[in-house]
Amino acid sequence: MATDNELVAIRRHLHAHPELSLREQETARFIQEKLRAFGVESIEVVADTGVVALIEGATPGPVWAYRADIDALPIQEVTDAEYKSRNAGVMHACGHDVHTTVALGLCRELHRRRQEMVGSVKVLFQPAEEASPEDEPIGAERMVQEGVLEDPPVEAIFALHCMPALDVGKIGYTGGPVWAASQLMEFEIQGRKSHGAYPHEGVDAVAVAAQLVVALQQVVSRSIDARQACVVTVGTIEAGTSYNIIADSARMVGILRSLSEDALTTARQRITELAERIPAAFGATGSVRFTPGADLTANDEALESRVVARLKDRFGPEVIVSHPPQLGAEDFSAFSRRVPGCYLFLGVRNRDRGIEHALHTPSFDVDEDCIGLGVDALTEILLKKDAQP
Repeated sequence: MATDNELVAIRRHLHAHPELSLREQETARFIQEKLRAFGVESIEVVADTGVVALIEGATPGPVWAYRADIDALPIQEVTDAEYKSRNAGVMHACGHDVHTTVALGLCRELHRRRQEMVGSVKVLFQPAEEASPEDEPIGAERMVQEGVLEDPPVEAIFALHCMPALDVGKIGYTGGPVWAASQLMEFEIQGRKSHGAYPHEGVDAVAVAAQLVVALQQVVSRSIDARQACVVTVGTIEAGTSYNIIADSARMVGILRSLSEDALTTARQRITELAERIPAAFGATGSVRFTPGADLTANDEALESRVVARLKDRFGPEVIVSHPPQLGAEDFSAFSRRVPGCYLFLGVRNRDRGIEHALHTPSFDVDEDCIGLGVDALTEILLKKDAQP
């Protein structure tokens, strides 16, 4: 399960040349170049910088897919690795270079062994997973709208994600929810301006915002079933123009996330009530606007069960292990809410080598032996497709 030199070189090239969401032109070109070098002939560009490879087996059967995200983050890398980012302020701090390398390794293996393969495999190299959706669909949703799950129709889809809380040499499964549903919260508070020496003549938007922040902390602890994971976080507060003026307005922005749709609905209702009623109690007005981000990513139970059983049989129960779901969010749900999906975690931690930094941090790195295991596991799943949904 060690990673061969070709895949290590691919990962290090990708890591050294990261590109932000919607700007992955060179990454897409590199992916196509490698696919052609591996002999893959069916290559399509979608969603501007996305790439789809179709590999057909010798024996007719179902079409399954694997998704790899390809974009990087606006983070300045601080590692001293020889392959560290050469693009200032941009870094593969979420492991998408690994995901892409695993996908390319999978394409190489499936093409080599296509005479053994049952059915077909689509490998989706997805752009803009890290971007926030605005008015137009991006990332996974745009790929779906451009038909990547059709012609031929995909019957099941898979993904792996680097997990720095899991040791290299292990693959984790969750037994249900994997990534949280996420919504952006934008609060607006309108008070009345006055001189700081005469606060009774105004309505202090800063004081109202402070009360609202404190009240929001009670949403999860007192309105959500403690057995359902939910997070309410206020990340920014903007208010005021001078130290001696009572601010007449305040704006707060944060996130709401949950692994339960019921908890998400309850939290939204309580947050809306607090956003309106607390300002009103102080003579101000308030509102909150929710912008949906990623939907809940949850595995298809039957598909996950069969896949996990197959992987345990092939690699052993000490390699395929249970791992908690995450309150992070990602857009794989655009695929998995349309066809059965199975999302697994790829262990990348090696404490002996100091490789244990969290995702989205400037020191993040992986033990590259994870790549070989990822390719082997996906090949096991996708080559003969014994574990059909």
